[in-house]
Parts: sequence; C-alpha cells; structure tokens
Amino acid sequence: MRTNRIRTTALAATALVAALSLTACGGGNEGTRSAGPAPAAASNTDGKAESTAPQTPETTAPPTGTPAENASTPARGKHAGGNGNETAHSGTEKAAPAAATARTACTTANTTVTVTEVTRPINHLLLTLKNTGSGLCDAYYAPRLGFDGAQSVFPILEDSKPQAVVTLAPGEEAYAGIGLTGEPGQGTLHKSKNLSVHFAKRNGSTYDTPAKLKLPAETYWDDNGFVTYWQSDRATALTF
Repeated sequence: MRTNRIRTTALAATALVAALSLTACGGGNEGTRSAGPAPAAASNTDGKAESTAPQTPETTAPPTGTPAENASTPARGKHAGGNGNETAHSGTEKAAPAAATARTACTTANTTVTVTEVTRPINHLLLTLKNTGSGLCDAYYAPRLGFDGAQSVFPILEDSKPQAVVTLAPGEEAYAGIGLTGEPGQGTLHKSKNLSVHFAKRNGSTYDTPAKLKLPAETYWDDNGFVTYWQSDRATALTF
C-alpha cells in the first residue's frame, strides 16, 4: 500500500512538472516567447484611430545587371563622372552655324547704275548704284569713268575715300559724285553724250565689261574734274 501511494504521488508530481513546462514554452514552440497583445490604437486630434505599430522599412530592389555593368553605367540624364547637376547630351551634335552670306564685287551682272544731273552743287552729276542681285556686293574703290572722246580715265578724288568699303544688300544703293569741271577758265571744255562706268575689283583692277550710260543733254567736262569713291549716302557723295 505504501509503495502504491509513493508511486502515485511520484506520477502526479511528474505530470505537474510537465504541465508547467508546456505553459512556460508557449505550447511547444521551443526558444520563443509570446509577444503579448497588440498595443492599443492611439487617437489623433480628429478622433480617428491612428496605428502605433512600427513601420516596416522599404526594401531596395537589387541591381539587375552584373556588378561590372552596374558600376560603369551612369545615371540616366547625367554625364558619367559628373557632379550630378549636368544634363545629358541628346546624342546628336548641334547643327553647324549657317554659312556666311555669299558676297561678291558689284559688277554689271548684279547691279544697275544710273546718272542724273543735280542742281547743287553746280556742274555736278550723281551716279547711283543699286544691288539687283540676291546676295551682298561690295562697291570697291571709285568707278572708272570714260567720257566719249576722252583720252584717259576721269580723275579720282582720293580725299573722298571712305573708312570702309561700301557693302550693299539686295535693293540697297551706293552713290558717287562727279564734278564735271575745275575752276572756271582752267581747262578746255568737252561735250559728251555717253559715259562708260567700269567697276573695280578688290585688288584695284577693273572688270572688262562697263555699264554704258546716256548723259544728260549739254554735258560738258574738262580734265580738272573728278569722281568720288562710292559712298553709302547721297549727301556725302555730293559734298566734294
């Protein structure tokens, strides 16, 4: 009897120890402990429930290329090796600047020239040169004039040389004044009906083909007269 009572007591003690062991281990999950109940939701100022549970950090997607590719490929929209503030090139070079507008010397091929009589100053004519071409033309030096019956080119007034060559855009004009005579009584007068106008090249020589003009009636000249350089305005051409 005593032996049975001892055995029964031992079995009961063993069962109690096993039950306590199971409770401490959380139902058999060895090495873990219960996290306990979730914290209560906190209320914000609007009276709405606001979760106080910790936020789960975002995961960063790993690069899809090989380590070498990921190390050498620059960020889109920036230069490789730059400071991050540079914009990316489009991959095409900028268009080259437009070529300078074509220009040539003023000749009979790209201009018209007329001669008119003026009231002031007296004994003067005015040559008007107009660019009729599609590009720029340079009116170099002075026109070389040949009155019919003359033995030489009409004198050029060097004091009328402008600071720069007169350049004409299409439709623009240049002017040259012609002083027909010098001081009265100092030269022999000649009467002419026609005038040839030769254009100068950049090097100072002249083109072979002149413009042929009809002179105003009763035009007289002498060897003391002159022609000015081409000028950009009418008034300047007639000041000499």
